[in-house]
Amino acid sequence: MKREITQTKLIIYSALFMVLFDNYTFYVNTLKVYPLTLANSAFLLSLILVLWAVTVLLLTLVSSRYTTKPVLIAVLLISASTNYFMNTYHVIIDDNMIRNVLQTDWHESRDLLSMKLLAYIVFLGVLPAWWVWKVPVAYGTFKREVLAKGKTVVASLVLIALLLFSFSKYYASFFREHVPLRYNTNPTFWIYNSVYYLYEQFSHTPTSIRPIGTDAKIVTNEKHPKPRLVIMVVGEAARADHFSLNGYARDTNPNLAQENVISFTHFSSCGTSTAESVPCMFSPYNRSNYSYNKGHYTENALDVLKHTGAVGLLWRDNNSDSKGVALRIPYENYRTAKHNTVCIEGECRDEGMLVGLDEVIRKFEKEGKRNILIVLHQMGNHGPAYYKRYPKAFEKFTPVCRTNQLEECSRESIRNAYDNAILYTDYFLSRVIGFLKKYNKRYDTAMIYMSDHGESLGENGLYLHGLPYLIAPKAQTHIPALLWLGKGMQQRLNMDAIRSESNLPLSQDVLFSTLLGIFHVSTNVYRKNQDILHPIEK
Repeated sequence: MKREITQTKLIIYSALFMVLFDNYTFYVNTLKVYPLTLANSAFLLSLILVLWAVTVLLLTLVSSRYTTKPVLIAVLLISASTNYFMNTYHVIIDDNMIRNVLQTDWHESRDLLSMKLLAYIVFLGVLPAWWVWKVPVAYGTFKREVLAKGKTVVASLVLIALLLFSFSKYYASFFREHVPLRYNTNPTFWIYNSVYYLYEQFSHTPTSIRPIGTDAKIVTNEKHPKPRLVIMVVGEAARADHFSLNGYARDTNPNLAQENVISFTHFSSCGTSTAESVPCMFSPYNRSNYSYNKGHYTENALDVLKHTGAVGLLWRDNNSDSKGVALRIPYENYRTAKHNTVCIEGECRDEGMLVGLDEVIRKFEKEGKRNILIVLHQMGNHGPAYYKRYPKAFEKFTPVCRTNQLEECSRESIRNAYDNAILYTDYFLSRVIGFLKKYNKRYDTAMIYMSDHGESLGENGLYLHGLPYLIAPKAQTHIPALLWLGKGMQQRLNMDAIRSESNLPLSQDVLFSTLLGIFHVSTNVYRKNQDILHPIEK
């Protein structure tokens, strides 16, 4: 018969395992700030003990005869996974990352699978979880268990307080000047953010969508009565500094360079993840006052256009989904061959979203919708498998990184694969422009392109995106934003004024009013100072 252990010992052993083996990133980053010297050694040991005591405290608070083992198994498995992503891509598991993970579909998730991830899960998750499941636990009476839990909680608090007091000089700087270090603690940081995420989801959550712009109507310009056809392209993980239109040394925009495209060179995203940026850019809120609940439970620019009753709306998606933006307008999923006719080896291409748009326009015309907005949500540069994001014909820059284990590739090969994907986006956008040109006689046409966020490609050891905005590098927030206007629109707008504003600091805050302004929508939620086309229509 196996030797039984107490519930308290099970928690203590499990917490010690996670603190020692699931915190490589935390320890590496801490040693950069507090090098392993004789003077720092005692403080560094205290950090391990504090993290262990906090973990024991948290696990003890949710322990019981029926919950201890399931909770420990779940925490071990999740911590092993978060350990892998923090070590491999140097991401931070905050509430926005948790939301992003929960909104990620299988097509995106499979690009992250690897033998290394499996090894982390097996050796740091499954094996210790199996031990937790099999080890016999000697549960005492209810009174004894409550007493034991109380002693553990008190002992943990006393140890934490004693260590913080003993090394107060160190902890003062640790908590005030080196806040990002705490973002790497495992499992405490992801547990905290999971609780915060649930609180954000269910506390003070509105029960209905707040309507806005219900007074919206299109004001016809009698001088220029032509209807408007606009295609809005939402990009994915594109960096402004990898567009040759913005001065990048490599020619990643050979097709767009042949078009009369305006590039907004100092454009910032609202967030560093799709789940945050996409709903934010279409919302009436600026980044400074945006929150997930406000954005999710308030109508957006597409809803306001719908209120006019005169704009045909369609969202086609070759990404995960619209993140709630298109819930109240027609939506088509182009991630599968059911709709997308340009799918090869399981990868559906962005250009497939253009197939059949002529029929869509004819349908809107039959319905009497004189103005049309079509949103195309790209797969774009979705990582880490950049090499999958473009057809073979676009592999101009070589060699390329052909794995999702970016840390195993050279910076140059990662950059090559990423730039090839930008090259394909250039081609796709040129095809969007070519499609719009066919309608120049019947419509005033325009294309707006805006990436959702940027991407880290190994600079300072960072990969992908999703860092908290406060500490995110410019690579994750400086995005490309482009505008192409058909001949009719060019004749009616002050092009010199628009070009002069293209080099000013702008952000995704301007999209809401720009979409309303381009269709001449009159409504109390329109803000002229945030309409990039407001420089005087002739």
